[in-house]
Amino acid sequence: MSSPAAHADHEFMARALRLAERGLYSTTPNPRVGCVIVRDGRVVGEGWHARAGEAHAEIHALRAAGAAARGATAYVTLEPCSHHGRTPPCAEALIAAGVTRVVAAMEDPNPRVAGQGMVALRAAGIVAECGLLGDAARELNIGFAARMTRGRPWLRLKLAASLDGKTALLNGASQWITGAAARQDGHRWRARACAILSGIGTVRDDDPQLNVRGVETTRQPLKVVIDSRLELPLDARVLAGGGVLVAAAQDDAAKIAALRERGAEVLLLPDAGGKVDLAALLEELGRRGVNEVHAEAGFKLNGSLLGAGLVDELLLYLAPCLIGDAARGMFNLPALDSLDGKQRLAIRDVRMVGPDLRLLARFG
Repeated sequence: MSSPAAHADHEFMARALRLAERGLYSTTPNPRVGCVIVRDGRVVGEGWHARAGEAHAEIHALRAAGAAARGATAYVTLEPCSHHGRTPPCAEALIAAGVTRVVAAMEDPNPRVAGQGMVALRAAGIVAECGLLGDAARELNIGFAARMTRGRPWLRLKLAASLDGKTALLNGASQWITGAAARQDGHRWRARACAILSGIGTVRDDDPQLNVRGVETTRQPLKVVIDSRLELPLDARVLAGGGVLVAAAQDDAAKIAALRERGAEVLLLPDAGGKVDLAALLEELGRRGVNEVHAEAGFKLNGSLLGAGLVDELLLYLAPCLIGDAARGMFNLPALDSLDGKQRLAIRDVRMVGPDLRLLARFG
């Protein structure tokens, strides 16, 4: 049975996590962080990080607390930073404010911090603890942690399929297999991503916009189109509004110039087979500060991403309908000779979204 103090710690950290979620759509490339400052069992200040370049969660909370921060406990969802970036170190601000205890949900995976914030706090005589509701904090910043620890973003592959596992008719038609509620839910997942990725086949078949609609957000994710032979039509809707990166393998000066004239950036990343090097593309996106990639593509690119080991989780919407064997499946993958070669996933979440079933399943 937990003590009253432990229960209070849990309650205040849960509040800090709810604050951090307010930055779900806006903090990239920074992590989502919330902070609650408590003195004598009462919240005296709280805040969250809204966007890069602005004050961190701890600073907002300390400003709200003022003099009441002295002798208080700060609950923060990520270890306070200890280095000078766009803003001064939060660990120093907490020390200067006179807090006596800091409870962090998780250590900062950024190698520039990686425990040094907690070391600085302890060196100043502050009781510094780490790990409370750490799993929830890591889920909130799963892309940031992925980029910091392995150099490439977290890739979430979204699929909409019939109950017999088909994503489009043989002719490519796929609008709409799932219902309006599932499509709207998909836009919320788009909004939290830093980049939306698709392939030239999907662009040709569906002419998607690859943007966030119907969700209140202060930014649009980067749009990434994998187009090995530079076949992207210049009137494609994805090019409207800019913010487009075209990943190609063929160096065609005229086509590249035409795409640039439409406001797109073209990045040449050929692999040995004359296609786009998908791993190199993900690494480049990581260098650009992309934490989460939301992929919506056809079965060929889906299979290529999966075969390259670049997919971290599946966001799968299943509609209560059947399309038939001739329709397109989810992945273009080689046949297996044995079930020993099957790829295993762990189902993390199952829920109904309107009439459709949503599954979140993770590899690894």
